[in-house]
Amino acid sequence: MENKKKPFIYYWILALLAMFLFNTFLLPLFTKDAMEKVSYDVFLGDLKNENVSEVQVNEDNIYFILKGTKDGETGVQPEKVYVTSRMDDSMLVDRLDKAGVKFNEVKPKQLSPLISTVIMLVVFALFWRFVMSKMTGKMGGMGGNAMSFGKSSAKVYVKAQTGKTFVDVAGQDEAKEALTEIVDFLHNPFKYTVVGAKMPKGALLVGPPGTGKTLLAQAVAGEANVPFFSISGSEFVEMFVGMGAAKVRDLFKQANEKAPCIVFIDEIDTIGKKRDGGNGMGGNDEREQTLNQLLTEMDGFDGKKGVVILAATNRPETLDKALLRPGRFDRRIPVELPDLQGRESILKVHAQKVTMEDNIDFGPIARATAGASGAELANIINEGALRAVRLGRSKVSQSDLEESVEVILAGYQRKGAVVSKHEKEIIAYHEVGHALVAAKQKNSAPVHKITIIPRTSGALGYTMQVDEGEFFLMDREKAFNKIATLTGGRVAEEICFNSITTGASNDIEQATRMARAMITRYGMSEEFGMVALETINNQYLGGDTTLACSNETAAKIDKAVIAMIKEAHDKAYDIISENREKMDEIAAYLLEKETITGDEFMEILNGEKKGRDEL
Repeated sequence: MENKKKPFIYYWILALLAMFLFNTFLLPLFTKDAMEKVSYDVFLGDLKNENVSEVQVNEDNIYFILKGTKDGETGVQPEKVYVTSRMDDSMLVDRLDKAGVKFNEVKPKQLSPLISTVIMLVVFALFWRFVMSKMTGKMGGMGGNAMSFGKSSAKVYVKAQTGKTFVDVAGQDEAKEALTEIVDFLHNPFKYTVVGAKMPKGALLVGPPGTGKTLLAQAVAGEANVPFFSISGSEFVEMFVGMGAAKVRDLFKQANEKAPCIVFIDEIDTIGKKRDGGNGMGGNDEREQTLNQLLTEMDGFDGKKGVVILAATNRPETLDKALLRPGRFDRRIPVELPDLQGRESILKVHAQKVTMEDNIDFGPIARATAGASGAELANIINEGALRAVRLGRSKVSQSDLEESVEVILAGYQRKGAVVSKHEKEIIAYHEVGHALVAAKQKNSAPVHKITIIPRTSGALGYTMQVDEGEFFLMDREKAFNKIATLTGGRVAEEICFNSITTGASNDIEQATRMARAMITRYGMSEEFGMVALETINNQYLGGDTTLACSNETAAKIDKAVIAMIKEAHDKAYDIISENREKMDEIAAYLLEKETITGDEFMEILNGEKKGRDEL
């Protein structure tokens, strides 16, 4: 994470504050020098008893010396100075005359101005040294002077202190296989040099967030048992121009000294963006200088020494072309979302860290989490463990994991939410509408669960469908059936209540997105055919799209999307109308139970189990 730097004015203010505190509290301790403060009545008492020998009066204070003897008969130290605050006493002069006090000038003993100045300067110098050392530390320096600003702040893990190996990485078999060759080269470089083969200087790990790119880099270092330099791209960006390039030089200098080793740059897109200078000011000079230095260093070091550069990004389309050419980042290793088998393996790896019951089946959890990243699967295991603790159990059960999937997908249950009876009926019919349309179509995922318990994500209920296996392709029929299933909730409201509600807002968004993709990207429209009318921007971060057509074509696309959704709506309307009695039966059962499984739903639908209306 990039450190925020405070302006120098803050440190000047702190220095001045330190000087003020020194003059106010510390300096009086040195200048006190046997001077004791007493109350005015004590002073008057000493005058009356004729114990005062000398007095000095100024505008604010009265300094006086008590009579004393060198042998200590009075018990008072000789010539000790006392001070008291001056009062508005018109009789003071008469009291002094009557007591026979000498009026010679007596000043309190103080440190010389030279000594006071020296002490103040020493304290200021020490404080300034402390402030500068903190600043250089935050700005990536490693010393106490300004020349250390260019030092690299890379974290160095020597001899596999990362504690990670390929055993800790699951669901990324292809990426591990591509990186195994790098590990073998670091272990046995001789067999490569004999053939004349050169190891790739760099490997770029590309994939969505949470798929384990950083973990893979750490595992490579752990397997190779070599020093591992880890730094984020944002740590090269500095307040001063040229400091980022200096950090790059220092990083590669350290890497060459510790070769063989691995240098890992996370989020390299921070400094590796395309150099376009499109802002009219010559671009970001600091970032471009840093990138130019990185390109130079990657060209300059000898790959035979065993220095391997790994980098990770989820925005590969923004990287400069020069960074990706052969001789720099030679290999591009995809680290994609795990498949069904990969998800099950990831769940098992993370489950080893918690206490689980013996009969846990990770298959259903893996099938229910299609599209989940490794980080999300790790979170599911952790949520399951937290639920077990919350319920007072010492082991994680199957139900804990199933509930944690729903927590990740839809949020926690809102147990305190109060929903009226009428709205609860609408929600029940809405969800049963989805399930009924899905069950009566071919090529639709089976219904796994239906619930009308509100969730913290804002959902008042939901229908979960889970495919039996892993599918990588979707034909037109399956895509269209998915749109029809999404419209089933709104259709159920229309048929059963002769009205519509806002509950279908998310369904409408998903249906529109799917229909538009079928027309503009998948070529599933007879009117447009196999023409790409839309491009994806940043596929790993949201997948936003941009239309690549004229305004006239865009208007035609809108009409085609509306027509497709209307066709799916009509199909759902026919299905629910034909099965209205079953819908009433299932909805009544759902209202009673609040949550039913896919098996219960299918048993009632197929007449194998009686719903509430027939009990």
